[in-house]
Amino acid sequence: MSLRMFSAKSAGNNSCCLRFAQMKNFVNAITRFLFNLSRPSKAANTRLLRARGESLESLTIREATREDIPSLAALHVKTWKETYWNVKSPPTYDIREQQWCDQFQVTDGGWFCFVVENRKGELVGFAKGKTYNHGDLPDFAGQLDKIYLLREYQCLGLGRRLVGCVARRFLSQGINTMVLFGIPQNPSSAFHEALGGERLFAKNGEFHGGYGWRDLQKLASSCSPDGVTTDA
Repeated sequence: MSLRMFSAKSAGNNSCCLRFAQMKNFVNAITRFLFNLSRPSKAANTRLLRARGESLESLTIREATREDIPSLAALHVKTWKETYWNVKSPPTYDIREQQWCDQFQVTDGGWFCFVVENRKGELVGFAKGKTYNHGDLPDFAGQLDKIYLLREYQCLGLGRRLVGCVARRFLSQGINTMVLFGIPQNPSSAFHEALGGERLFAKNGEFHGGYGWRDLQKLASSCSPDGVTTDA
């Protein structure tokens, strides 16, 4: 095969891969849109908040402790099911409890978790961060590993404030960049992008659900803690 024929074949394969990636990105965008249709609105959740006798000021963001493991595991199960309601066999409570028990065994300072707690002492959301050091994305040093809120507490600004807590903790550790890995169908993609998250694409142009932030100082400034009591 001549060099010219090889180059033409290679270019053709690259073009096919690009078109396939674009098609997958389009299908995933439609899936995210459909998932978003079932999400609550800010107005609806604001009404529910008031009906429960709560306010944003009555919610506390604090660092998680070992004593939170049972509540964290239950919250993790429920929020994961609410997010990925189409999954037939989601992780069970026992699995999540063991995962959190294992995580709290790690005491090297390489991870942390913030929780949102209401006046009844119930956990309604959480965000977990950890250091990141991988050659695949050398530009990033921190990872927003998980962030979830109960459905009835979404769209109230709590997610933004959780991200702000994570960003400020990383900054206190001398970390100024952060990555998040998700799935491309995740309905929270719009939330990540509203916070300035940069989509991370594979070499073939496919979006796998990852986002990056290259300036955590800017992110922290845009996620003001005003309106929510923060113990962190």
